Amino acid sequence: MILKFLRLLKIFTVATRYGLDQIAISQLQAPRTARLVNAMLFWRRITTPRAVRLRQALEELGPIFVKFGQVLSTRRDLMPPDIADELALLQDRVPPFSSEIAIAQITRALGAHPDELFARFERTPVASASIAQVHFATLKDGREVAVKVLRPGMRKSIDEDLALMRVAAGLLEKVWADARRLKPREVVAEFDKYLHDELDLMREAANASQLRRNFADSDLLLVPEMFWDYCSSSVIVMERMNGIPISQIDRLAAAGVDLKKLSSDGVEIFFTQVFRDGFFHADMHPGNILVSVDPTTFGRYIALDFGIVGTLNDYDKDYLSQNFLAFFRRDYKRVAEAHIESGWAPRDTRVDELESAVRATCEPIFDRPLKDISFGQVLLRLFQTSRRFNVEVQPQLVLLQKTMLNIEGLGRQLDPDLDLWKTAKPYLERWMAEQVGWRGMVERLRAEAPRYAHIFPQLPRLMHQVLEHQARPGDDELLGKLVSEQRRTNRLLVFVACVTSALAVGMVALHLYTHFHALA
Repeated sequence: MILKFLRLLKIFTVATRYGLDQIAISQLQAPRTARLVNAMLFWRRITTPRAVRLRQALEELGPIFVKFGQVLSTRRDLMPPDIADELALLQDRVPPFSSEIAIAQITRALGAHPDELFARFERTPVASASIAQVHFATLKDGREVAVKVLRPGMRKSIDEDLALMRVAAGLLEKVWADARRLKPREVVAEFDKYLHDELDLMREAANASQLRRNFADSDLLLVPEMFWDYCSSSVIVMERMNGIPISQIDRLAAAGVDLKKLSSDGVEIFFTQVFRDGFFHADMHPGNILVSVDPTTFGRYIALDFGIVGTLNDYDKDYLSQNFLAFFRRDYKRVAEAHIESGWAPRDTRVDELESAVRATCEPIFDRPLKDISFGQVLLRLFQTSRRFNVEVQPQLVLLQKTMLNIEGLGRQLDPDLDLWKTAKPYLERWMAEQVGWRGMVERLRAEAPRYAHIFPQLPRLMHQVLEHQARPGDDELLGKLVSEQRRTNRLLVFVACVTSALAVGMVALHLYTHFHALA
């Protein structure tokens, strides 16, 4: 409890020292309150610009606050330009820790001094973020690599802030009527999980390896290779990637990169990760994305920093795809039905009322480019709608919501005229056809064919065992019913087994034909 109080005291002290109260009050346009606060803090002299003060305060408060600032930096439609520009520095310019500490961390984690491990190791970090910093190096075989080193003392700092967030979430549920529906404690627990995942760099290396494999045949996205012999929970070594930061629009244009194509490619990459793979990069702020200008991979995205990834199961993907597709088709009734069917909205919700509310929120933004859309306002309207209909927030989708905001912020910078709906709709329609059409059914049957071949011969024996287990001595009436039921079931099983076995044999034959055709 003392530690929590001390952390609260530090937050209040830092906010007061940097004059964050002035920034908040100015946004509320409350001059009397501003005069009262200034009178109470008469000894304070503030001359530094507000944006710089906000960035410095977030840096001093630690990694969770830095990440909050990173998200805000992508929302230029919600933030004043000076604040958005300054917060963008949090993406890769957090003050670094000393090279001596980095060297000690590498030596402890990998069992040897960097000068022994590498042909060359640069003492000055090339980037420093909230969780770790990066040094360039060269392997002894000549390959250029990037060495990522975890910041010391991170776990203690994060645990302290998360403890405060849990207390705040609990209080919120007690004093705010909407809080139970929004599930703040579950959201904090989800945030806790992903932040602690970031503290294990081996997880990040594994995430990168998975994403690289998912896009191995893609001409849209590059992911660095991990060098597993040099990886541990606090240090990882990966292929060095060269490119232009995606936030440097002028440099990209001067290099000849097609910004409109880059913008639409970003939308396709996002939907591919979400709907095809159910595995997506969930920290896609501009500091984590480069664009290749190498002639062999010109114009491709380069992804960095894989500490936070999101996963979706088949149910989530199906629900989201139905909602997105209905949304793009302006089928608001289907959107309302999907919310009720999934349990997000109460069962007694009237479809027509929810449909009307969704239409009022979404219709004004169709057929308009990103520059004319304020997603902040759309989200506010959606929040008001969800409160009216008691729609529950799904904590497992919080990362997806955050990633969508990042994507929208990037798209706004690259191509303000991008029509997000027209870009995404064909991809979703194609994906839905592959999942629920004939092609999707054939692929699933093909994948399950080996299992069918193993299960079907066992069905009669398994059914007989179940019926024997259910029967009890002396219960002749029940036994008679079970025998009668077994006869009917056996007839049904024969029919089902014949049909399904035919399908299974067909799938196995198709698999063998494809295999031998590929060999030929």
